[in-house]
Amino acid sequence: MKSAQEVFQTASSVRGNGQTALPFMRHSRFERSDFVAAPSNAAARIWVLDPEARWQWPEGRLVLWGDEGTGKTHLLSVWSGRHGAPVIDGTSLCNADVAALSHEKLSALALDNADCVSQERDLLHLINMSRERRISLLMTARTPPARWSVALPDLVSRLRATTSVPIGPAEEALLRRLFLRLLAERQIVVGQSVTDWLLRRLPRNAGVIRDMTERLDNLALESGGKVTRKLAQEVLEQINGHSDTF
Repeated sequence: MKSAQEVFQTASSVRGNGQTALPFMRHSRFERSDFVAAPSNAAARIWVLDPEARWQWPEGRLVLWGDEGTGKTHLLSVWSGRHGAPVIDGTSLCNADVAALSHEKLSALALDNADCVSQERDLLHLINMSRERRISLLMTARTPPARWSVALPDLVSRLRATTSVPIGPAEEALLRRLFLRLLAERQIVVGQSVTDWLLRRLPRNAGVIRDMTERLDNLALESGGKVTRKLAQEVLEQINGHSDTF
């Protein structure tokens, strides 16, 4: 079982000017104070961050869904830390995980990437186990449960009875705050004119903002210099696949 706190991001290190950047592992920050609040995630914050909210979930289950980079895993991590909930990644969920959890004394459980579980019966067993033992179950997914490709009638029934809360596309103000925070975390100094120019041209997607930050960091380290307009334009071309000048 993987904890959301064990999720890693790739960053870079360099030992001298002009040398190739070497990868090292950076822990993602999933603290409550790091979460960027915005209207797009207001409903999710109410349903997840309110300490008493889980007792209001019908059937004791909730699915947070939305595009990549909207903060689903971040909220799930905060919630799991608050309630002492083990976190399972749906991409690796198996029957052995469910069997092991059935012997634990739990009041809460979290499943990231619930729509990526390979075996439907494993997901059904996890839901049934949490239901029978009255364990609050928080799940995340890219799409709402009604759009998951599910064949088992019992699982279809369970998912229909599960509350789902969307996280909408990030607003411009949220993306700006996120971009500046990510730059600060990596100690990247970028002039305001450069950040303004990038934000006007980047897709309105938090995942792209994270990708841009990592690319800027890597390229600046490889070149041994700071983030200039020319470097920012080069990274933007990599992401957009075309030239766009200042």
